[in-house]
Amino acid sequence: MDGRPTEPGISFTLNGAPVHVSVAPGERLSDTLRERLEARDVKIGCNAGDCGACTVLLDDAPVCACLTTAHQAAGRQVETVAGLTAADPRAQKLARRFEAHGAAQCGICTPGMMVAATALLRTTETPDEAEVETALAGVLCRCTGYRKIIDAVRDAPVRGEPTAIPRVDGAAKTSGAEIFGDDVAPPETLEIALVRSPFPRGAFTFGELDYWCASTPGIAAVLTADDVPGRNLFGVIPGFIDQPVFAVGETRFRGEPVAAVVGAPSTIRAFDPSTFPVAWDEKESVSDPVEACADPAPRLHGGPDGNRMCRGFVACGDVAAALDRADVTVSGRFTTGFVEHAYIEPEAGFARLVDGRLEVFACTQAPVMDLDGLQEILGLEPTQIRIVPTGVGGGFGSKLDLSVQPYLALAALKTGAPVRLTYSRVESMQSTTKRHPAQIDLMIGANKDGLISGMAFSGLFNTGAYASWGPTVANRVPIHASGPYRVADYRAEAQGIYTHNPPAGAFRGFGVPQSGIAQETLFDELAEKVGLDPLEFRLKNVLRNGTPTVCGQVMEAGVGIAACLDALRPAWEKARADAQRFNADAEGPLRRGVGIGVGWYGCGNTSMPNPSTIKAGIRADGTLVLHQGATDIGQGSNTVISQIFARALGVDLTAVQLVGPDTDVTPDAGKTSASRQTFVSGNAARLAGEALRTAILRHVNAAPDATLTTDRGQLTVTDAAGSHTIDTSNLAPDADGFVFRAEESYDPPTQPLDENGQGSPYAQFGYAAQIAIVEVDTRLGTVRPVHIVAAHDVGHAINPLLVEGQVQGGVAQGLGMALMEEYHPGRTENLHDYLIPTIGDVPPIDTLIVEEPDPHGPYGAKGLGEHALIPTAPAILNAISHATGVRVRHVPVTPARLRAALKEAGYA
Repeated sequence: MDGRPTEPGISFTLNGAPVHVSVAPGERLSDTLRERLEARDVKIGCNAGDCGACTVLLDDAPVCACLTTAHQAAGRQVETVAGLTAADPRAQKLARRFEAHGAAQCGICTPGMMVAATALLRTTETPDEAEVETALAGVLCRCTGYRKIIDAVRDAPVRGEPTAIPRVDGAAKTSGAEIFGDDVAPPETLEIALVRSPFPRGAFTFGELDYWCASTPGIAAVLTADDVPGRNLFGVIPGFIDQPVFAVGETRFRGEPVAAVVGAPSTIRAFDPSTFPVAWDEKESVSDPVEACADPAPRLHGGPDGNRMCRGFVACGDVAAALDRADVTVSGRFTTGFVEHAYIEPEAGFARLVDGRLEVFACTQAPVMDLDGLQEILGLEPTQIRIVPTGVGGGFGSKLDLSVQPYLALAALKTGAPVRLTYSRVESMQSTTKRHPAQIDLMIGANKDGLISGMAFSGLFNTGAYASWGPTVANRVPIHASGPYRVADYRAEAQGIYTHNPPAGAFRGFGVPQSGIAQETLFDELAEKVGLDPLEFRLKNVLRNGTPTVCGQVMEAGVGIAACLDALRPAWEKARADAQRFNADAEGPLRRGVGIGVGWYGCGNTSMPNPSTIKAGIRADGTLVLHQGATDIGQGSNTVISQIFARALGVDLTAVQLVGPDTDVTPDAGKTSASRQTFVSGNAARLAGEALRTAILRHVNAAPDATLTTDRGQLTVTDAAGSHTIDTSNLAPDADGFVFRAEESYDPPTQPLDENGQGSPYAQFGYAAQIAIVEVDTRLGTVRPVHIVAAHDVGHAINPLLVEGQVQGGVAQGLGMALMEEYHPGRTENLHDYLIPTIGDVPPIDTLIVEEPDPHGPYGAKGLGEHALIPTAPAILNAISHATGVRVRHVPVTPARLRAALKEAGYA
């Protein structure tokens, strides 16, 4: 496995069965289980013991299989999640509880969670919350926010019963059967190692590559830019396709690939990049966007604007005059850093040639975009490429971009053999996209009655070495920087700036969380200056039905932000009173604060076509099939879109057989991003269900209100005239095997923005408001979140259980952004140095589901994914200020930053 010779072998018991296997000295137990014994239910997230995804039981004790040598298992009993859920009644019951609570989202951490929890339940039948947190402390989750996992292990009542509908793919997640990017390739498949730049900017030259390849045992091929048959560039926004597959002559960020080495697994796993024939010359680089905009900063790309990549702009009214006449103004400069996606599954995939066609299996949020990008890189027709998404172990935006796919494709075409590539945790964090760091200057005015009078916003967003989704961020931020408020006089500009950093791209919110921190923090300061309660100040200014946004767009229905704030009022008043009593009684350094944050988010692409297509049909054997191409990255689109389709057709969800994304067989449902799938693909599913229902009813001339049932190949239609049984086996199938079929598309109605950003950029917005209760230790500068209350307007909750899961997961990421997460290139490239919230960091979260139906949404539903994150950080920052009187304008608010601010404010 790692290039060393294997020994005669070891024996142990795996899930109750004896096994004997040859292993290399020092071989990881995780490698032995996955690669030699094909126990792919054991997942790998870091190979460093930081994430716990690979947890197995060794003689009943949970251990990280990546830190345990195979020899340590000799003569002992090893249990994985597949074995536990097959044979242990406790694990089987736990799996049912995980499904019932929605405790598995993407599913990559679920095997580790299940194993660790089963070990706890074997010794403690009814654990309390502290015991659960202790037992599961070594397993990280990036999706759920942990609270539903705690509830599942403790067997708490399921909120929302009996209406809660578990995920249609939940059982595969809890058993470890879901196939992720690194689970597809058979053992001994050729592997790929990428040679990456050691410098942010470096010139390089190659030595004798052909000689090195021929003289190095186990090497099948070496790939460089010369091996790219098409265009050696990729990207996501037309006009900004600027990232090379392999750098040519000079690199622009540390970790950028310059070559790929393809070889036998043992060779690649022992490969030392320092032995590769490439010479480096480090060059001057620029990492700060302000410095990048100044002369004579080195330019990363050509063009008349230097390192200024693009600009977004929205203006209405006369902001200068409005601020001049304002009774009070507040202003500030806010700074946010790089934030790492930190999904537990690193980028991974597998490629092969089948009858001359290229097939790529990979964890991706956008299979059709992958196909489009690869055809340009490879110089192939789209019909020559097939993209099959695997399970996605977390995405949050970064897996919209190409990562492993070009290297897999080029290596398969070069060698003619199947190949696999999985990024190490360091590679993933070093080279894939981040949340944009921002430097924001904001001024807001209000009159003495508390009505907003003018807002001026300017932001620099560090897009790193390449554009990625930087243009989307620059365009989206000015639209949203007002928050969901009526601001008649407004000017907002956002610029994307190139620097020698890893590319910044899409990350849950596309820049809106950064602008929300600035806007919501200053709103609290305005409320204080005009003498209004922060919640009442917001209610006085929020958008309502018929009120124009800063883009001049008027939503006549479905504006639910006031309803969110009203829903929070009881919790807000109680929490503020409790905090006042707490602080009055406190004698030590602890202070309690309660803050509020508000957010909104436009669902789908900004003023651009945004279609989804869904196909469905009934086969001759009576099987009802839904071709659903929206990639489920944990948010639950497999379930929600199936529910919408089943409702429109008029059948039970259990009757639907799901066919997931595959560019050969499933229409394009668009990328999984921008909170669009429930809204856009959901509408396409509704239309497909309605069209299929119409075709069936027409076949037997049944009334529109007829009921449909499917049973053992029989399709029965019942209306007031009686029952009509359709024998589908007697009907002629089409090319897809369907005797009844429907294929429908939906594209949201939007309008382009003019030069001042006026227009209708989104057909719908979602709205959110959250309360954060925190305790601050003024002596240490630490912040402990105590409780979060989150009110979210989802239009109509198709699946309340999944709504809660999205909210809790978003809150956890917002908490991390506020208090601990800050990526530093070259310094925090693992899950030990880069901190994300653990199970002990996320407090109880109350989710208040608000339903203000949207006229464009399927059954009134709105998107949710991004909205859950946006209010959390500003609510926490406002709570810190409420507790201490101190404002911190640089996130994350680490103990060092807060302690410095407290000392400056006079705290001892």
